[in-house]
Amino acid sequence: MALPTIRLRGGILHGGAAAPEAPTASALAQDIPAPSIPIQLNALQALCRQVFGFRLAMIAIGAPFALARAAEGTGSWLVGGAVLFSFVGSYAMLRDWETFGPLLIKYRALLGVDLVFGGVLLLTASPDSTLGYASVCTPLLAGLLYGWRGAGIFAALQILVLAVVYSAWQQYLSGGASTLLISGFCVAAGIIGVTLRNLMFRFGTATQALSEANARLAVGHAVEDERARLAREMHDSVAKTLHGVAMAAEGLAQSADRMDPLTVKHQAGVVARSARRAAAESREILSDLRRQADYEGGGVDLIGELTARTADFGARTGIQAGLHTIGGGPVPAVPHAVARHVLTIASEALENSHRHAHATHVRVEIGLTDGMLTVSVLDNGRGLPPGTSLDDLRKAGHFGLVGMVERAAGIGARIRIGRGRSAGGTEVRLDLPAAALAPARTAPSPQSSPPLPLLPPPLAN
Repeated sequence: MALPTIRLRGGILHGGAAAPEAPTASALAQDIPAPSIPIQLNALQALCRQVFGFRLAMIAIGAPFALARAAEGTGSWLVGGAVLFSFVGSYAMLRDWETFGPLLIKYRALLGVDLVFGGVLLLTASPDSTLGYASVCTPLLAGLLYGWRGAGIFAALQILVLAVVYSAWQQYLSGGASTLLISGFCVAAGIIGVTLRNLMFRFGTATQALSEANARLAVGHAVEDERARLAREMHDSVAKTLHGVAMAAEGLAQSADRMDPLTVKHQAGVVARSARRAAAESREILSDLRRQADYEGGGVDLIGELTARTADFGARTGIQAGLHTIGGGPVPAVPHAVARHVLTIASEALENSHRHAHATHVRVEIGLTDGMLTVSVLDNGRGLPPGTSLDDLRKAGHFGLVGMVERAAGIGARIRIGRGRSAGGTEVRLDLPAAALAPARTAPSPQSSPPLPLLPPPLAN
């Protein structure tokens, strides 16, 4: 059973949803308000239960002495009732604080009645019995539950009861040292109770403030991550297509008067197809933003998608390009979210081999090796300049490679971009742990999940 949430109102803990007060400057000057989170309140309640457990043990040991010394008749009934009330009350608080604890918090008179019954037992059993130590629990509980005012009142009342008991037993006691010691314990217990209470609430307030600060930071990081993701999507899709549209339109405008009608018609068709592609890419980005969750079930046949994209790249650019499988086992279906990043990285690597490396041959490899899904794109182009870093690429405006690295990090993969295996060209190698493929183990079917949207090939720049 969950512990009830308890707030502070007027210096006293109450059940309900009262608004917390502002924390004070000193824990010794004024009570600290309860935090709005229940974890510290639950710890305080657990401490109260431990106090009742100690009190129950002291009553169980000292009650026989009180019953043995009780007078016949009304006195024995009174002592028996005091034992029953004190024992059952302590056991109820220890056993079921969730039910009886809020009553003790709301009605302080219950602790006062318990103090009176404890005084009856002390008066019968003598202050030298273990019941004297049980009396120390009263100001301790008052400090934990009611703050400085409650601790002061109940400590004073308990000391008054001890004084009455001592005056009745002084002719039988060798001295008042034990009574004086217990009185000092009562004062110390009240101070300790309030101090523990205020420390717990201060810790709760600080924890709540830290949680709120972490939440604000998390929101800020989420916004930055979303901005970076949108920048990657725009660069890898719409920006490239629009750049190609602009180049084709400029070429058409500059040479339209010197071109035959068929050529003009062909170039206009290229511009129209590129514009439609840009619109499709924009719709895909918007759909991705509105998507609440990934597709359920199934996955993407990565080999089939890469084969189609590689063949389309070769037909469009005239570069000799082919896909080869490596490793011993079959490549499982890949979740849609992961496949989208993998295919985008591979497509970006293919475009870079044509646009920047001026390669004449491109080899794409895919397969499972040593528990890793490996996708490599190798070309025989001029390669990256020696000493190139991501910061250099970012400053030079080459956001494609930077986006590839960010996409790989987003799916927990490792990416290597560098010289090819024969010390020539460029190799882009992506290593994805096979554990990332766990959500999808079978190839997709038209009935199980929607296909990954395939857009027209990007226009070469």
